[in-house]
Amino acid sequence: MNTQWAWSDGSGYWLGRLLLERGIAAVYVIAFVAAAMQFRALIGENGMTPVSHYVRRRPFRLTPSIFHLHYSDRFFACVCWLGAGLAAALVVGAGELVPLWTAMAIWLLLWALYLSIVNVGQTWYAFGWESILLEAGLLAVFLGNDRIAPPVLVMWLSRWLLFRIEFGAGLIKLRGDSCWRDLTCLYYHHETQPMPGPLSWFFHHLPKPLHRIEAAGNHIAQLVVPFGLFAPQPVAGVAAGIIIITQLWLVASGNFAWLNWITIVLAAGALDQSWLIGMGSGLQPPDMAHAPTWFTALVLVLTATVVTLSYWPVRNMASRNQRMNISFNPLHLVNSYGAFGTVGRSRRELVIEGTAATELTDQTVWREYEFKGKPGAVDRLPRQWAPYHLRLDWLMWFAALSPRYGLPWRDALLQRLLNNERDTLRLLRHNPFPDRPPHYVRILLYEYRFTTPAERRRDGAWWHRSLVGAELSPVSAAQLSAPPDLR
Repeated sequence: MNTQWAWSDGSGYWLGRLLLERGIAAVYVIAFVAAAMQFRALIGENGMTPVSHYVRRRPFRLTPSIFHLHYSDRFFACVCWLGAGLAAALVVGAGELVPLWTAMAIWLLLWALYLSIVNVGQTWYAFGWESILLEAGLLAVFLGNDRIAPPVLVMWLSRWLLFRIEFGAGLIKLRGDSCWRDLTCLYYHHETQPMPGPLSWFFHHLPKPLHRIEAAGNHIAQLVVPFGLFAPQPVAGVAAGIIIITQLWLVASGNFAWLNWITIVLAAGALDQSWLIGMGSGLQPPDMAHAPTWFTALVLVLTATVVTLSYWPVRNMASRNQRMNISFNPLHLVNSYGAFGTVGRSRRELVIEGTAATELTDQTVWREYEFKGKPGAVDRLPRQWAPYHLRLDWLMWFAALSPRYGLPWRDALLQRLLNNERDTLRLLRHNPFPDRPPHYVRILLYEYRFTTPAERRRDGAWWHRSLVGAELSPVSAAQLSAPPDLR
């Protein structure tokens, strides 16, 4: 069987494959470490939404996961650290030192392990970047290693994934909110985004004409530039470079877990390697053979599968009722993506407070719990956390938008705070009750806005907040344990 047509000039994709494989592996490391550090409080045996309860309600065919076979906190931790270790090995080039089939097996194991986590992660893992990582991770299984020329078909499938991420996001913006059409969304976005970063205050205070230029540039980067990915070089490389620059702008302006970084990695796979090779970079492709027949056959099967499954995301993008970040199958293959179809005009935050008082009066002293990433104290500069993902902080942002987002876990969180539960407190920046747990907790709803430059100079504060009202009246551990109609 002559396979050269599928790998025509494959050496021209060597650098792209290298950047794709090392980049995807690096994101896997972050994802597995984040899962290991946070799972006990979120989905562990004593977590807010335990995996063991979830898998009893959901059949394997809808949520394929090894945790249907067995779950314990120790087993979950082993899965996370195994995944992080294997991914780290691939980052430093272990995939080039083993036979082709072994490298494929490692990548496939990584994908299966992370799929198992996502499919039992429930609301904590309901983010588009989980599906992007899984889809990119499965493509990595078929990228091969330095023993063979890069499979051109798979390299183009990675561009198709990048196209869907960018073009889907551009379409949902135009359809979802009038402020994207009149170029005013960035008057608000830097202030109301889920988790601002240390530079978000400065981005927010850029001149409004520049915000309009940002919005227009976003439309060009997401609705026009992605088509260039399928053009010959150097056009494809230029398109990829524009996407990388716009994504780095987003990295600087906020915290979006690894969404921007996995997009950058995919764009790097489309760069023209002639820009670096032969320009004193020291990068030179090794001698590579054509792929064996069995590998070619698998690549062709993968390509046919992706082409077939692409019907659903294409139909979704063409629909006036386009949906954001939707998977059409439990394996998270060939999904639809999008981001910020609507932009909030004001920011609301839930603030949890506790008190050691056993009786509540007007003089009761309440102390505030501080989260690691989401806004709290007005004089605290937002931190840079991305590409690490603070899952509880993100869900707190959603719960402030609508109480329904917090229904599966809100009372469980409060119950654990009332018991000073160690794993839950590790998700927070500050526990105001280090010696003994509070008797009561409550949730207040505040409206936040960035201070003006004059307020910043006068008060030293990054935020101004005003009380909207009580989201939840004071409750004790006994009340939370009682049936809802007795509270």
